[in-house]
Amino acid sequence: MAKSGSYLRPLILLSWPAVLEQFFGTVVQYVDTAMVGRLGADATASVSLSSTYTWLINSVMGALGVGFLSYIARSIGEKNEERVRQAAGQAVLAVLAAGLLLTVATLAIAPYMPVWMGAEEGIRRDAALYFTCINAPLLFRAATLIFGAVIRAAGDTKTPMYIGVFVNLMNTGLNYLFIYRLGFGAVGAGYASAAAFTAGGILMTAAFVKNPVLKFRVSCVRPQKQVLGSCLKIGIPVMLTNIVSCSGYIVATSFVSSMATAVYAAHSIAITAETIFYIPGYGMQASTATLIGNALGERDVKKERGTAKAALFLIFSLMCVSGLLLFAGAKFMMSLFTNDREVIKIGSRLLRIVAFTEPVFGSSAVMEGIYNGLGRTKYPLAAELISRWGVRILGSFLCVRVWGMGIEAVWYCMIGDNIVKALLLAGRLGILDARRRYEKSNKETGSCEQ
Repeated sequence: MAKSGSYLRPLILLSWPAVLEQFFGTVVQYVDTAMVGRLGADATASVSLSSTYTWLINSVMGALGVGFLSYIARSIGEKNEERVRQAAGQAVLAVLAAGLLLTVATLAIAPYMPVWMGAEEGIRRDAALYFTCINAPLLFRAATLIFGAVIRAAGDTKTPMYIGVFVNLMNTGLNYLFIYRLGFGAVGAGYASAAAFTAGGILMTAAFVKNPVLKFRVSCVRPQKQVLGSCLKIGIPVMLTNIVSCSGYIVATSFVSSMATAVYAAHSIAITAETIFYIPGYGMQASTATLIGNALGERDVKKERGTAKAALFLIFSLMCVSGLLLFAGAKFMMSLFTNDREVIKIGSRLLRIVAFTEPVFGSSAVMEGIYNGLGRTKYPLAAELISRWGVRILGSFLCVRVWGMGIEAVWYCMIGDNIVKALLLAGRLGILDARRRYEKSNKETGSCEQ
């Protein structure tokens, strides 16, 4: 127990600010959704249409952050300050490139997005305006996500938490102002988000520049092929994994958006309601990657294994509790966002379907953190392709478009996706661990013979 505790303690200390940050962010997202939800199902649908694209965009920028996190965490483990400083300089280039390119791309597709998602004619205008508002400050969102990952790699998870809490509270206050007081409706939520994203980017940039571990220097903001290449080698597979995941989610959502508005609203709200219950998984992902990266830099295989086991034990335990809470409180959670009885009834049924797989989902998130920390990010891409497109997308297509089944079938396909992905990730980690033990055993045997 003492040994387990020695790995659990640093994991908990590093994880709790990230978990708390995501918790506050999700609570504010709940408030945001509830504020819009009170305007009616059409307003909810107008905002919800953008969620899958927002997830995709954030995941692309977040993937770049993972590359820098893994590289910097390993460099810190090796006590190589120069590499840490160089990587920080390359992070600035990544923010500028990703932020500007994605801004141009998203603003160009804004008028067409609602049509691609199969939205009804009456909500297309508001959906396009909302999408434009939240994507205009993408440079600042890139700074928040990438610089935030770099700061966490340096062992500081509290500063991103403080900034996240401030930004989310600001967003809530502006939501009230723009949606209700100024009467902008659903589009007002977009105005509020744009202002909050901008503030978050400015604050995170300031924290990045002042971080004592990173020791940022303007002179390092120039392309350095070796450092940037190493970060991208880790980050690009994560980016592709997220693109595969999110694009698959967009396709699956398009099957649902063609259903009745109440069904689509229930589906969207249920996904939002579920978010708070898998916070521990994503909250622990970055901290697990950081500690695994540190151990890799220190060449401490025992620490790697102990951290991985402690992280999986902790997340599975936490997610068992959250799954039970989700099942018991499904109706209550739905009623927080809407007073439409039909939407509440459908959404509650969906939440109870997915509740028992929360431990599986959380374990997958932490296992991805382990792969990220090790810098082995290619295999999760293959696992995502198989589970997301082979199970969820193909299954949803057959269930909805071929066999004419309802929304519950789509969620059962989602559960199948989560289970298959977890099995694939766990199986590969087991193989890697067995291989390293075998190599270590052979090395020890060889040294004895000599």
